[in-house]
Amino acid sequence: MKRIVIHEEYCIGCGLCEVHCLVQHSTSRDIIKAFKVERDRVLPRVTLEESGPVSFALQCRQCQEPACLEACISGAMHRDKETGAVVCDENRCVGCWMCIMVCPAGAIQQNLTGHGIASKCDLCYGSERPACVANCPNEALTYEEVG
Repeated sequence: MKRIVIHEEYCIGCGLCEVHCLVQHSTSRDIIKAFKVERDRVLPRVTLEESGPVSFALQCRQCQEPACLEACISGAMHRDKETGAVVCDENRCVGCWMCIMVCPAGAIQQNLTGHGIASKCDLCYGSERPACVANCPNEALTYEEVG
């Protein structure tokens, strides 16, 4: 299965991963409209973490044995049959936040923009490469086959 691999030694903390993730998951998929026009702005599913000179993008690690799948009471968290990615069916999520509590990477967040559901990286389902990877200027994020 392909996963996003983080190379924090190349991350410059520019935040383009967050910007392009937000745009990819917006209604318009247009950078200006996503930030200036759309009322229900989505959350980026990647978060830039910074501590002094160290920075890196934090998103779902696509665990082999995901704790979020076991903890999800509604079955919203599931493994996609085609890609093998762990994704959240936002229509089934009941906002219990159990997935957030058990995620060892802290990569699942509350989407409180009127929906009250869990939000996590879906590897930009349907795209050849996730938007964060495709738009990282230093290749601090790569999308590769991992054992």
